[in-house]
Amino acid sequence: MQLLVLGRGKTGGMVAEIARERGHSVTVLGGAENAGASALTAEFVGGFDAVIDFTTPAAVPGNLRALLGAGARVVVGTTGWYAELPGLSAMARAQGASLLYGTNFSVGVQGFFRAARALAGALPGYRFSIREVHHVAKKDAPSGTALTLQAVVREALGGSAEVPIESVREGDVPGLHVLEARSPNDLVTLRHDAFSRRGFAEGAVRAAEWLAGQPAGVWDFAQVADQLGQPASR
Repeated sequence: MQLLVLGRGKTGGMVAEIARERGHSVTVLGGAENAGASALTAEFVGGFDAVIDFTTPAAVPGNLRALLGAGARVVVGTTGWYAELPGLSAMARAQGASLLYGTNFSVGVQGFFRAARALAGALPGYRFSIREVHHVAKKDAPSGTALTLQAVVREALGGSAEVPIESVREGDVPGLHVLEARSPNDLVTLRHDAFSRRGFAEGAVRAAEWLAGQPAGVWDFAQVADQLGQPASR
């Protein structure tokens, strides 16, 4: 596959590395090379089978308008731009383009969400709370993953439960999410601790591989995570 990666940050760099490991040809554009989505012309974008965006919340909407307008297949790993999602999803459908987004592209985190749903369903009388820790450069707080986790737990509890989120930004932490269920008698904890950004990056590459074989449409990563190919061998 011919892949375009937007973003030269740590996760974008890891995405490019894993894509090459999996045999793909990769072009990477940073913010300086793509100011205001200026590089994303229809002619340029047409040379790629899929695009993976790990830029910033501010850059994603402009990138997507250019990419979807060109009929591209796009995977977006950046969070913090979802106020624009309804309009951009409609644009993707109208243009015959493909958009796959998600608050977390780690397959392990998708399992974490399923376990959280089961835990909340099993402990309806408990008080739930979330703590998330990320690196100091992360733009959004709470994290998209924590917000998804909150929504999952609330839904399992009936929709109206309070599930507070504590956000911490420190060091170079790739991502830690802890769900606590507390009663007067005990405490149950569910935890996902990312050792590196590799899990997020690998999920995004596998998502792009999946997307390249699909008809046009819009998907949340949670809908397709169990349909992906095999992880990279190491």
